[in-house]
Amino acid sequence: MGKRPSATELIDLVLDEGSWESWDAPPSYGEISEAYQADLVAAREKSGVDEAVITGAGAMHGRRVAVVASEFRFLAGSIGRATAERLISAIQRATAEGLPLLAAPASGGTRMQEGTPAFVQMVRIGEAVAAHRAAGLPYLVYLRHPTTGGVMASWGSLGHVTVAEPGALLGFLGPKVYEVLQGRAFPEGIQQAENLYAHGIIDGVVPPEEIAALLDRALTILTARPAPAARPASAGERTETPVASPDTWDAITRSRRPDRPGVRALLKLAATDVVPLNGTGQGERDPGVMTALARFGDAPCLVLAQDRREQAVQPFGPEGLREAQRGLRLAAELRLPVLTVIDTRGAALSPEAENGGLAGEIARCLAALVTVKAPTLCLMLGEGNGGGALAFLPADRVVAAQHAWLSPLPPEGASAIVYGDGSHAAEMAAKQRVLASELAELGVVDRIVAEMPDAADEPLDFCRRVGAVLQEELTALLAAGPGTPETRAARYSF
Repeated sequence: MGKRPSATELIDLVLDEGSWESWDAPPSYGEISEAYQADLVAAREKSGVDEAVITGAGAMHGRRVAVVASEFRFLAGSIGRATAERLISAIQRATAEGLPLLAAPASGGTRMQEGTPAFVQMVRIGEAVAAHRAAGLPYLVYLRHPTTGGVMASWGSLGHVTVAEPGALLGFLGPKVYEVLQGRAFPEGIQQAENLYAHGIIDGVVPPEEIAALLDRALTILTARPAPAARPASAGERTETPVASPDTWDAITRSRRPDRPGVRALLKLAATDVVPLNGTGQGERDPGVMTALARFGDAPCLVLAQDRREQAVQPFGPEGLREAQRGLRLAAELRLPVLTVIDTRGAALSPEAENGGLAGEIARCLAALVTVKAPTLCLMLGEGNGGGALAFLPADRVVAAQHAWLSPLPPEGASAIVYGDGSHAAEMAAKQRVLASELAELGVVDRIVAEMPDAADEPLDFCRRVGAVLQEELTALLAAGPGTPETRAARYSF
């Protein structure tokens, strides 16, 4: 990695030229020692700034945003009481003005010259960030090298979307402190940005020159609000060309084609903007579940999708369901509709999944979807096997592809339970009313999108057709607002 940009250089990279407006007042320290005064003077001379954080606002691609950025060359970006006051004041001002907040920490943590009185300021900083998020305002974090200690454990780890500089040292305990306290070096690579991404702690690793484009794309999604649209047709009614009910086993066979388009194809071919998220933020990630911010036309959403491509290698497990619950929390805070996508052969059947609490996570995901204070839309895109599929079903509206289906078990498993083997799979599937068309008759599915004759044979047209329906549905849901838990559950009362 070459020279890393200073705080002012990063701001110049991210914001439109000439748009920066500083919010910083001169720092006040009260009575301090002569040695600390000398440290501050030297830090100002070395860094060219008057404190370890600079704050202000400017335009990013024409959109006004607030920025708080650490300057590591000022006493290792450490947080003293004056630093905290500046940081808190800027966060609160961003909240009061209704501005998205971009944070770019780079810090060793608490300023040792001030000790515990500075250390406890992390409580106030965390409260200010929480209030900003509670106001429904985006908080986006770019972790820079290095970010450790109390900064990583407060405002560095509270982002709706969090990405990091390539190769950045990120962690709670600084490696030098660990070596002194433990008498041995900290293992290499653990606190590196790329390792945090691999463990689902951050959402991406992005070089400084690309951060403006990523942040702008995220804010375009998070602040998009399309013009209100009429409520789409009610359960069982079709606004599309009438779709014939297919033969059950034929539909199941078609849904299992390996070349059938999944969520990745849908987002690539039908979405306007996409910002992938990653993991639970708590050390877990599951490739079988995709979480992303996205727009279909002008309609924004948070996507929670089962990824058929990744599940062909490894079924999704409890980690994926915990990822989905993280997504639901973000959607509720950001006032975003949720789009769930069902396309799964079923959740993992393994000792690891059982030890990870798979059944409990299905239950918690179901409960979270039923109660989330955000509009919800479910897309049944293909296979829908078992509790893993059901965990993504509860929604204010449900759209299904013509050959999509939902069953308690794979038909072969149902046959094994009833007949002792899998030879009656087709018969069992027909008896269990698994098809999207049959679920529409029950009022579970609201709309069916035709396949002409098979999504795998017309992936571009199919994905765009689905995308248009999703745009219409999401726009109407934004206007209507979230349903109640009672109304969401009532569609299953037959």
